[in-house]
Amino acid sequence: MANEKKPNNTNFKISPWIIYVVVIAGFIALNFFGGSGFQDSTKISYSKFDEYLNKGKIEKVIIYNKTEGEAYLTAAALKEKENKKIAKDFMGNANKGPHYSFDIGNDEVFQNNIEKAKQEGRLKDFDFKPKSNISDILIAILPFAIIIGLWVLIMRRMSGGAGGGGGQLFNIGKSRAKLFDEKTEVKTTFKDVAGLEGAKEEIQEIVEFLKTPEKYTVLGGKIPKGALLVGPPGTGKTLLAKAVAGEAKVPFFSLSGSDFVEMFVGVGASRVRDLFKQAKDKAPSIIFIDEIDAVGRARGKNNMSGGNDERENTLNQLLTEMDGFGTNTHVIVIAATNRADVLDKALLRAGRFDRQIYVDLPDIRERKEIFEVHLAPLKKVPNLDTDFLAKQTPGFSGADIANVCNEAALIAARNNKTAVDKQDFLDAVDRIVGGLEKKNKIITTEEKRAIAVHEAGHATVSWMLEHAAPLVKVTIVPRGQSLGAAWYLPEERQIVRPDQMLDEMCATMGGRAAEKVIFNKISTGALSDLEKVTKQARAMITIYGLNDKIGNITYYDSTGQSEYNFSKPYSEETALVIDQEISTLIETEYQRAIKILEDNRDKLEQLANILIEKEVIFKDDLETIFGKRPFEITAEETDIV
Repeated sequence: MANEKKPNNTNFKISPWIIYVVVIAGFIALNFFGGSGFQDSTKISYSKFDEYLNKGKIEKVIIYNKTEGEAYLTAAALKEKENKKIAKDFMGNANKGPHYSFDIGNDEVFQNNIEKAKQEGRLKDFDFKPKSNISDILIAILPFAIIIGLWVLIMRRMSGGAGGGGGQLFNIGKSRAKLFDEKTEVKTTFKDVAGLEGAKEEIQEIVEFLKTPEKYTVLGGKIPKGALLVGPPGTGKTLLAKAVAGEAKVPFFSLSGSDFVEMFVGVGASRVRDLFKQAKDKAPSIIFIDEIDAVGRARGKNNMSGGNDERENTLNQLLTEMDGFGTNTHVIVIAATNRADVLDKALLRAGRFDRQIYVDLPDIRERKEIFEVHLAPLKKVPNLDTDFLAKQTPGFSGADIANVCNEAALIAARNNKTAVDKQDFLDAVDRIVGGLEKKNKIITTEEKRAIAVHEAGHATVSWMLEHAAPLVKVTIVPRGQSLGAAWYLPEERQIVRPDQMLDEMCATMGGRAAEKVIFNKISTGALSDLEKVTKQARAMITIYGLNDKIGNITYYDSTGQSEYNFSKPYSEETALVIDQEISTLIETEYQRAIKILEDNRDKLEQLANILIEKEVIFKDDLETIFGKRPFEITAEETDIV
C-alpha cells in the first residue's frame, strides 16, 4: 500500500457560478430560518403574552434591545391543544423554542411585570440580550453581492477567462499578441513568397539583423527599430510577416492594430506596455502589427472625445515604446498597412519606422512566379502555359491570382473535368473581373441589338486606334451588373502619355458613338463609360497637369492630410475653366469616335450582326472583318522600305 498513488486533484476547479449560487442560497436560508436555533417563532400580541404570563404557562423570556421578546412555554403548556401545533417544528422534531415572539410596548412596565411574575413563581427566568439580526444584514448586502458577482463575471469573459481560474480576472490590460517561437511550428518561409523581390530582400536582411547582429554592429551600425510594409490590399504584406515568423528563429509576436482598441480608458496603452515588456523579456524578438492604421492614425484631426482620445493615448504609448527612454534596441517592430497616408508623422520618422518597404502589385514576371506557387497543389493539364496566364492578368494582386487558381479549380470540377486546363483559367478571370454570367436574363430583341451595336462600337474604335488597349474578346452575355463587355489586354506602362490617354478615352466613348451612328439616338447603357472618361479627363487636367489652359499645376495631395480636404484648392474661376476643359475634352473624343465609326459603318454593322449570332467574338473575328490594324500595316510597309 506504500506505493499506492494518491489521486491528483490539483486541476480541480470550482466554477464561479457555483460559488455565487451557494452564497445566494445561504443568504436566503439565513433569512428563511432567521432567529434563534433557526426556528421561526409564532408572532403573538402583547396581551396574549400577558395572558400566558399570568397563567404561568411561560417558563423563560428573553428580551432583545428592549423592543422585542421571545417566550419559551412550559412543558405543561406545550401539551395543551392550542399549543400542539408549535410543539413540533416542520421536520417533526421536538421544538425547544422559542415558541412565541412579541413586541414590547413600555419597557419599564414590561420589566416590572416580569420581575413581579418571577417573584410570584409564575416565571422561571428572564434575560436581556442585544440582538443583531445576521439574516437582515446579509439580505441588505445581497443586491450588492450579486452586482459585484456579475461585474466579476463580465470582466472575466472580456479578458478571455470565463471558465478558467482567477488568474485571468484582470487580464483586460494584457497584450493579446500571439507568440510564435521555437515551440510553435510556422510552415511559411521565404520560398513560399513568390515575386516581391525587393521587399523580400529587405525583410530577409531584418531577419539577419536578429540572427547575427554582430555582423552589422561590429562596424558601429545600429539595428533598425522598425519596418513598415506599405502597399495595396492583397499584395502579400501579411504573407511576408508570416515568412519572417517562420524564418527568424526568434520570438515573434503577432497581432492586429485593432487589438489595442478598447472601450475602457487606459486599456490600449496598458496593452502596448505589456506587449513591449514581453518582447523585451524575450529579446532579441520581433513584433508584427497588422493594419497599424487602426491605432496609428494622425492625431489631432478630429476634436471628438471618448474613443478618439483613448486611441491617441494608445498611439502616444506606442511612440514612446518604439523610441523613448529605456527603449530596447533588440526588439524590431514590423507593421503593415495599405493606408500609409493617414498615419501619424511621428510614427513614420526615422528612429521608429526606419524603413518603409513598398509592396507593389506584381509585374508580369512576378505574376508568373505567383501562379507557379498557387498552381502547385492543383491537378492541372500537362504543360500549362503560365506565361499566358500571367499576360491575361495585368493589375492582379497576389490574392487575386490565388482566387483565380481556386476559381479555375471550382469551374473544372463543376464541368466534371479530371484536370484544370487553360480555358478554366480564362473563365475564372472572366468570373472575377466581370461577375457571374446571367444567360437567363430576359432581354428583348431590340435591347440585344442595341447592346451588340454598343459593344461592337468599342471593339471597332479600339481596333483603329494605335494606343488603345488590344482587344481580347467581346460579349453580349450579361455578366454581373453589365449587359455586355469588351475585354482588353492593357499594356503595362510605368508612365502614360497624353495621346495614349486620349486614345483610351476615345475607345471608351465608342459604345455611345456607335448608338448615335446606327440608331441616331443614345441610351443609358453608357453610364459606366461616362464615369470612366470623366474621371480620366479630370485626372488629366487637375492631377497630371496635361491641359494647356490650366497649365503645369496639380491639385493632388499624396499625403491625404491637405488643408483642402473639405474645400476646393482653387478659385471659382479656375473651377469653371476645369469644368469647361473636361467637357471639351470628352466631347472632342466623342466626335472623334463618331468619325471613325462613320468611316467604318458597314464593318461596324457586320460585327454587330456576328455578335448577335455568336454572343461572343474574339480577336480573330475582328481580323477577319477589319484586317490588320492600320498602324500595324504602316509599320510593316515601313520595314519593307
